[in-house]
Amino acid sequence: MISKANVIALIDERIKDLEKDLYVVELTISAKNVIRVELDKLEGNVNVDECVSVSRNIEHNLDREDEDFELHVSSAGLDKPFRHINQYKKNIGRMIQVKPLETGKLEGRLSEVNETGITVICSEKKRIEGRKKKELVEEEFRFDFDKIKETKIVISFK
Repeated sequence: MISKANVIALIDERIKDLEKDLYVVELTISAKNVIRVELDKLEGNVNVDECVSVSRNIEHNLDREDEDFELHVSSAGLDKPFRHINQYKKNIGRMIQVKPLETGKLEGRLSEVNETGITVICSEKKRIEGRKKKELVEEEFRFDFDKIKETKIVISFK
């Protein structure tokens, strides 16, 4: 089986050469040597050329004669859950959906990220006592990373 440490070293080598704030979101190597690499950036989106560059560095430095492998290098998709703290940092200010380990889900704006968790601000129109109209009320919710089942970006076409 191909060494995960070897593949990580090859990815890191290419990322340093590119100098583009790329990082690995997920790396898996199956028992049949299917290598899957998902990349993301601190700012902006990962483009095809960056994926090709990382893919070629892995491809050219692993010997197929020694061990055959299948390689997939892609960007982290918008529809996939966050799996790295940098994905949270990159999306501060955006609408997200958080599913805590307990039941339910919460939708709001990601306002803060630190090493232990996130803060989400939810806006909802509520009737305030003594007022005729509903008013927009903001509530802040704090989640520790170990209490989050899944976090995704809310995709809106408005």
